[in-house]
Amino acid sequence: SLSVLSLSLTVLSLSLSLSLTPSCLSLSLSLSLSLSHRVVSPSCLSLSLSLSVLSLSLSLTVLSLVSLSLTVLKEYVDLMRSTQRMDEDQLKTLSDSYDSVYIHPESYSCASLAVGSVLQLVDKVMTSELRNGFSVARPPGHHAQVDQMNGYCMFNNLAIAARYAQTRHRVERVLIVDWDVHHGQGIQYIFQEDPSVLYFSVHRYEEGLFWPHLPESDSSAVGTGSGEGYNINLPWNKIGMKDADYVAAFQQLLLPVAYEFQPQLVLVAAGFDSVIGDPKGEMSASPQCFSVLTHMLLGLAQGKLLLVLEGGYNLQSTAEGVCACLRSLLGESCPRLRSPSIPSDSALKSISRSISALYPYWTSLQVLESSEDFSEELCEERRDSLDLTTGLVYDQRMMEHHNMWDSHHPELPQRIQRIFSRHDDLGLVSRCLRIPARLALEEELALCHSLEHIAKIKATEGMKTRDLHRLGDEYNSIFISTESYRSARLAAGACPYGVAIVRPPGHHAEKDAACGFCFFNTVALTARYAQSISQKPLRVLILDWDVHHGNGTQHIFEEDDSVLYISLHRYEDGTFFPTSEDAHYNRVGEGKGAGFNVNIPWNGAKMGDAEYLAAFHSVVMPIAREFDPGLVLVSAGFDAARGDPLGGYQVTPPGYAHLTHLLMGLAAGRVLVILEGGYNLTAISESMSACTSILLGDPALPLPPLPPPHPNAAVSINKVIRTHSVYWLSLRIQRESCFSVWNSQESVFSKRFLFYHQFKTTGCVYQGDRIPGGAVYQGDTMYVVDPLSWCPHLDSVRPVPVGGIDVFRPCEDCGTDTENWICLCCYKVYCGRYVNQHMLTHGVSSEHRLVLSFADLSVWCYSCQAYVHNQVRGGAGQIGKVCNTTQSFTP
Repeated sequence: SLSVLSLSLTVLSLSLSLSLTPSCLSLSLSLSLSLSHRVVSPSCLSLSLSLSVLSLSLSLTVLSLVSLSLTVLKEYVDLMRSTQRMDEDQLKTLSDSYDSVYIHPESYSCASLAVGSVLQLVDKVMTSELRNGFSVARPPGHHAQVDQMNGYCMFNNLAIAARYAQTRHRVERVLIVDWDVHHGQGIQYIFQEDPSVLYFSVHRYEEGLFWPHLPESDSSAVGTGSGEGYNINLPWNKIGMKDADYVAAFQQLLLPVAYEFQPQLVLVAAGFDSVIGDPKGEMSASPQCFSVLTHMLLGLAQGKLLLVLEGGYNLQSTAEGVCACLRSLLGESCPRLRSPSIPSDSALKSISRSISALYPYWTSLQVLESSEDFSEELCEERRDSLDLTTGLVYDQRMMEHHNMWDSHHPELPQRIQRIFSRHDDLGLVSRCLRIPARLALEEELALCHSLEHIAKIKATEGMKTRDLHRLGDEYNSIFISTESYRSARLAAGACPYGVAIVRPPGHHAEKDAACGFCFFNTVALTARYAQSISQKPLRVLILDWDVHHGNGTQHIFEEDDSVLYISLHRYEDGTFFPTSEDAHYNRVGEGKGAGFNVNIPWNGAKMGDAEYLAAFHSVVMPIAREFDPGLVLVSAGFDAARGDPLGGYQVTPPGYAHLTHLLMGLAAGRVLVILEGGYNLTAISESMSACTSILLGDPALPLPPLPPPHPNAAVSINKVIRTHSVYWLSLRIQRESCFSVWNSQESVFSKRFLFYHQFKTTGCVYQGDRIPGGAVYQGDTMYVVDPLSWCPHLDSVRPVPVGGIDVFRPCEDCGTDTENWICLCCYKVYCGRYVNQHMLTHGVSSEHRLVLSFADLSVWCYSCQAYVHNQVRGGAGQIGKVCNTTQSFTP
């Protein structure tokens, strides 16, 4: 372990190279220590961290003039160098010419050494010698400007590091995160016109009363010129801000923008004057909070993350904050944060103002609609220092459950074999602790299922083939063999561990019935089992990302406030399996369980990484952090993966990895990933392997370029937010009318949109317009859409009937004249999906794919799930003419 070092007044640079197995995580830690000012004591590090130091080297790095010139004027460098020869009066005179500065004859060498230490870390991380790093150095730097000292800072360490990474290592995009309690105006000034550097600062402001007393520290300062939108200020307007406030800021503002920006390097101005006990900051964030924030940032830039010490003036608080961050850099699980886990009203207002200011520039923030105004001692549970290992359970006997009548049934026995084989090929199996599967006891099955149901499934072991077939027909989408009962018990008994490669799946199984390939509800049984063996009340989060709604899990826990169930699933207005309105967003639970059932139903588009991340940032993680679970269970169906024949969605393996990383920030990292559906053998093998890799501490693979979330996803997310903001305060993020913001900033948005996504903005839909099947949403949110110029179903369009179109015709089923659409194949008129959805029903039953809105003449294809703009001879192309000629409707 690190030993206590006796140091003279000379500043030393200690480069510590640390290695942690089995995840092969490497960390570079640079210490600059001085007895003349605050230090992070090595003995404190030794007490707080049991680290094995593989190598310790002393190096006195002298910073070259070339490196300084990246962001500093030569005349200013010359002036600072001359301070080494000044007498005390000269030093005092020069110090007084700056704001909050003192200069010592050794200040220049110390400041040069601090910058050099950071640049060493940049080199090692960008060349992949090390994964991440922490520079514990002084003097700080984030207030320093190109030609002047400010706020204890001589050279801007992080600004120089960013420019150095760009010039030396050809890094194109750098994210700088500044959580020091003071605004880093020096960094802001240097990069405010630069779109290659995204700067985020969360700081004490108090409407400008707190140092540095600048109006440009407010949320309205978003950058200038080509850098508009790349400066994010989140000003706190009261003291005493707590963990929940900082976590909400990162989760609901920083991360959505950062994922859209996709940095290649993340630098952190790590001031710890926001930690409770600091005399200058007067905030109440715990040291453990910064461990969670560090974990959040590790999901970016493939884990290339450098922390650089800035402020912090309570020695104990600063040391504990540094140690907490080091734990996350070393791959340890995030600690549980203290209660309450609800952000304050002041924090929500500040976050809302910043989102409003940044809204025109980032499509990831545009899923939020305007909303109504909502108003309204360190007690940390320390974890034992354990060598935690990711467990893996797999048993080939679960392959014995098979469909005797259909060898091509999608729920193939080979599913689990292929997943396990891919884990082995990637070396993941050898890094996990293999756990032998066991049969669940009948009394354990009874935790969630009726005795009658258990007995009925058990009886199948002795049934004849004909009777098994007949029994299977009694259920919804079930096949049964004589091995099904044992396989289902093995799956149920295997799940109290880290990664469970099991089948049959479970989340459709009801208390008293099998359903949807599922016999026993494995994830529900795991939750109940964990609660039964816990020494104190245990809150469990079940996150279900299977493309199908987990109806069984919802029904088992719908009256239970100890289990939070969140499901993201394809819904299609109730037409997608399990075809129940129970999967709708308005089913929130019953009795004391009201609010603890969260459905995020997807409609009318092929959802992918962008939509799932948007849901996580805006709904899943805010609610989950407020709930504060002690255990996280993932119903990990991979049928939303790209290429799945049943799901039809576009989530990638890196997408699943990033979702897993976000969940690892909960419950002190106690996350169990349990296989549910997924029917493309390659997709499920790659996707589940990506999740296991994250559980083992590997960095998340980079995401492909993310398009803006689909407008239909934004509609669903906002409906969930409006419904559940009654129960969860963390959802009460406000935003001013986006239409007025867009109206004034449209040109800026268009430029950014083209710059990032290389898409052409060809149209837009806002309040009053329609989305597929007549879906009208409230508020005045504008969405960018890109109609198809052609689709393969245009041949189905029939000529316009003789006599033209009467746009006042009522729905042929219910007689309503609200939100009607006309089928372009048979020219029947039906209402849209948010009236009585008769057009949707007609499209499913008749397979007529193209429909036209009476409201705006837009054409929607049900099969392509997109708008279509194409002039079809004799068909839809004539309808606009007919309507205008008869003057029956004005678009």
